[in-house]
Amino acid sequence: MAHSSTSAIDTRSGFCRSNSTFYSKRKPIPLPPKHSMDITTFISSQAHNGKTAFIDATTGRHLSFSDLWKAVDSVANCLCDMGIRKGHVVLLLSPNSIFFPIVCLSVMSLGAIITTTNPLNTPREIAKQIADSKPLLAFTTPQLVPKLTESSSNLPIVLIDDDDHNCSAKILTTLTEMMTKEPSENRVKERVSMDDTATLLYSSGTTGASKGVVSSHRNLIAMVQTIVGRFNEDREHKFICTVPMFHIYGLAAFATGLLASGSTIIVLSKFEIHEMLSTIERYRATDLPLVPPILVAMINGADQMRLKYDLSSLKTVLSGGAPLSKEVIEGFAEKYPTVRILQGYGLTESTGIGASTDTLEESRRYGTAGLLSPSMEAKIVEPENGKALTVNHTGELWLRGPSIMKGYFSNAEATSSTLDSEGWLRTGDLCYIDDDGFVFVVDRLKELIKYKGYQVPPAELEALLLTHAEISDAAVIPFPDKEAGQVPMAYVVRKAGSNLSESSVMDFVARQVAPYKRIRRVTFIAAIPKNPSGKILRKDLIKLATSKL
Repeated sequence: MAHSSTSAIDTRSGFCRSNSTFYSKRKPIPLPPKHSMDITTFISSQAHNGKTAFIDATTGRHLSFSDLWKAVDSVANCLCDMGIRKGHVVLLLSPNSIFFPIVCLSVMSLGAIITTTNPLNTPREIAKQIADSKPLLAFTTPQLVPKLTESSSNLPIVLIDDDDHNCSAKILTTLTEMMTKEPSENRVKERVSMDDTATLLYSSGTTGASKGVVSSHRNLIAMVQTIVGRFNEDREHKFICTVPMFHIYGLAAFATGLLASGSTIIVLSKFEIHEMLSTIERYRATDLPLVPPILVAMINGADQMRLKYDLSSLKTVLSGGAPLSKEVIEGFAEKYPTVRILQGYGLTESTGIGASTDTLEESRRYGTAGLLSPSMEAKIVEPENGKALTVNHTGELWLRGPSIMKGYFSNAEATSSTLDSEGWLRTGDLCYIDDDGFVFVVDRLKELIKYKGYQVPPAELEALLLTHAEISDAAVIPFPDKEAGQVPMAYVVRKAGSNLSESSVMDFVARQVAPYKRIRRVTFIAAIPKNPSGKILRKDLIKLATSKL
């Protein structure tokens, strides 16, 4: 957004005293002048020198850029024949795959909306998302069909691969069949504008209820332009896809963003550290996006890893999910001196964009999430009274820019409490911005637990625990863990006469949630501390839990 007077902006911090806004110090991103533009057309129109778009790390199958765009066109044509139109929702339930981006790009090219879900989710969790988003069609693998049939008995399914399938589900066709059909030249393309909805990704808010984040084609185009700007060096990029494509990090980087730069993306269907390292060696990968626990594992096992694998092609490691400590950055630089570390901060609600470090020098500003992303504005706001703060003062980080979501799907109340009338997104993160414009995340106003990069909402687990016949009250908190970052820990009040064990509580939850949401520690307590309005005093419990560390 334009600001009234550039002279009022401090060039060092980016802070403008006249409106208490921090402006990005990076060069603004260009957006297409044409209002009528979908993300798929935008990516496919980018000039690049790349030949191979995707490589399946397991099978070695390659997809060239021309193969990719031909497949996208054919699948979009078939979807159109099936009656999928602008505004319709299509569900994608799949592990990482070279076919994942084909489905996403095909759906979005029609002006239809892609919604993704975690393959680790239980049928119960998937059913909630289906009930909320109301997809007309689902793409999934034969192995995951049972999860869909348990969640929704009548949702038509397209199988992503050709494995033998014996199930009672309504299978329409396979993706392979769709990809081999010649596109019709007579198909009438509906006009898609940059303001139309492109994706519907589910994110847990402060209440723990999962909400659909509505992102437009403009949001995705802004995200793509930001990513392309970070990797515009004159060298060949081969990225290893380790992070899940259903998540904003994976979708932003691999299913859309990096394609526009002509990069090659090597896809691992699931993360296993030795498979990742052997893939780097086999394909001479240059860039490795990951989450902090993997980075820590690479430091701890560096001596054995470098003996066993040739990692000399690796140029850059990109870390997201949490700021890295001085010890981790220095430890990595010592073990891998030829590899630079870049960091990033973003939310599903900001299409994965917010702040980043784009050089090793910037990453060495220890504890920072980086400088504000191009075209991004920020405010630091006192949570109690809404007062905007200045440099080096801690408050809630608010963001505004072209990648900020349209709102939450069919949830006006949640939208208005997160997005204000001027387009500011309340991130729920307590931060400060220093004299040089670097963003530092201090704490989370939100109560989400970050387990290996996954978001675990405590309220969801608490509601589940309260359904147990022998539990009268419960609270769930994050407990620090070297490997995972944080693990969910439960404080449980047993009903009178109950001899419920810790393992029984953990097993009860494990049967009903995805593996990353499982309770890893249980402590029994006489009463859950609460404030006068009944809100759990989570900070008191965290203090109690960590006092013995």
